[in-house]
Amino acid sequence: MSTTTAVIYARVSSVGDRQSTDRQISDLLDYVEYQHWDICKIYEEHISGAKKNTERPVLQKAIEYCKANSISILLVSELSRLGRNAFEVLATVKDLIDNRINLYMQKEQLTLLDNEGKPTMFAPIMIATLSTCAQLERENIKFRLNSGRKLYVERGGKLGRKVGSVKTTEQKKEEHKDIISYLKRGYSVRNVAKLTNKGISTVQRIKTEFNL
Repeated sequence: MSTTTAVIYARVSSVGDRQSTDRQISDLLDYVEYQHWDICKIYEEHISGAKKNTERPVLQKAIEYCKANSISILLVSELSRLGRNAFEVLATVKDLIDNRINLYMQKEQLTLLDNEGKPTMFAPIMIATLSTCAQLERENIKFRLNSGRKLYVERGGKLGRKVGSVKTTEQKKEEHKDIISYLKRGYSVRNVAKLTNKGISTVQRIKTEFNL
C-alpha cells in the first residue's frame, strides 16, 4: 500500500507577530499523525486573503511542490486560507483537481476527492458556496474597517506603523538566539519549538529568514 503524502499550508492576514499560524499548524499536524500520513512540508504565509493567487508566493510554492512531488493531499485549516475571492479559490481548487491532489479543510471537515481520486459529489457545491460566503464576509469587514479608519483620521488620528516598530536583523538575532542555536545544531522545527517554548510558526520564520 502506497503512503499518503501530505503538505500543510497555513495563512494569517497580518505581517509580523500580531497573528500566528501556530494553532493551524498544530491542529493539522495532529490530524496528519492521527491518519498516519507522511508529512513532507509545511508552508506558512502572512498575507491578505484578498490577494490574487499570483501575488501569494508561498501558496504557489506549496501547490507547485505538491505537483512536482506527486503529493497526495494538501491540508488547510479552513477554505478561506486559500483566499477570500470566490473566483481565485475556485481556480485553485480546479488546479488541484486537474493534478489529482486532494484538499482537506479541517473546519469544514471536507475533502475534495474521494478514495478513487475523483471529486466528491458535494465538494463543488460546498466549495462554491463557502468561498462566496467568505468573499461577502470579507467585503463586509473591509467596509467596516474603512469606515472606522475614515472616522479615526477625521478626528485627528494618524495611520501607519509607529517609528521603531520594525525590528532590525540584529535585534531579531538577539531575541531568537536560542532558536538559532538549536536550528544550527540540526534540531527539527517542532523540537526547537518545544525546547524554546516558542510557536512553530516563529521557529519556521526564523529558519527561513536566516536560511538555517
